[in-house]
Amino acid sequence: MPKLRTLFGGLLPALAIGSAMLIAMPMTSGSAFAEEMDSSIARGGRLYDKWYKVIKADKPTDTHAAWPASNTKKKGDATQRCKACHGWDIMGADGAYSSGSYKTGIKGLQAFAGKPNDAVIAAIKDGLHGFGGKMDDQDYVDLANFVTKGQFDIDAYIDRDTKAAKGDAAKGEAYYNTVCSSCHGLEGRSPKELPKPLGALASGNPWEIIQKIMNGQPAETMPAMRAFGPQVSADILAYVQSLPKE
Repeated sequence: MPKLRTLFGGLLPALAIGSAMLIAMPMTSGSAFAEEMDSSIARGGRLYDKWYKVIKADKPTDTHAAWPASNTKKKGDATQRCKACHGWDIMGADGAYSSGSYKTGIKGLQAFAGKPNDAVIAAIKDGLHGFGGKMDDQDYVDLANFVTKGQFDIDAYIDRDTKAAKGDAAKGEAYYNTVCSSCHGLEGRSPKELPKPLGALASGNPWEIIQKIMNGQPAETMPAMRAFGPQVSADILAYVQSLPKE
């Protein structure tokens, strides 16, 4: 008992001092808390998807002023999403949107990877994009973080020709069954709002699905897996592609 008193007698003051130092420690740019970026990038990815749903704004009804007249297949709110012009793979005319109903000829955003946020925020607010005053400061920062810090080599995780995920489906099954199945069901048929079963969606547009796995679904409680890295999302995608398609 005396030894225990000696041990705790010396430990408790040390803990008290340590706690006081933590409380007094300022949140500098070098602290672990200040450097946490994944949540901002993931939220930026949801803004890139459907900014108006994330910030609970009214759904735009007009066709975006920069939407090219050559594309008559899309109009209204569908043209107001960042992904509509720049693609789920962020490659614009050089990626999956080089053809199809979202073909616009607009370039991707690869050049902004690793760049300061200022240029991206300025572009979001300029006359061409026209989003100045439509969002709060943090929204612009999160969206810029997604563009400058959230890009990754998507071709390393999805085969562009076959659309097959370059992931471990066995690992993906464990991730899916523990994280995703409570909402999507074991066969990927839920919720009822899904336009198609997840198996069909993941096989048809894997670039969209891997972004949603990493960043979550706008205005929904779907968890974002970005903090675990793109390989985990590719593993989930590989398994989801094996689920029923009808």
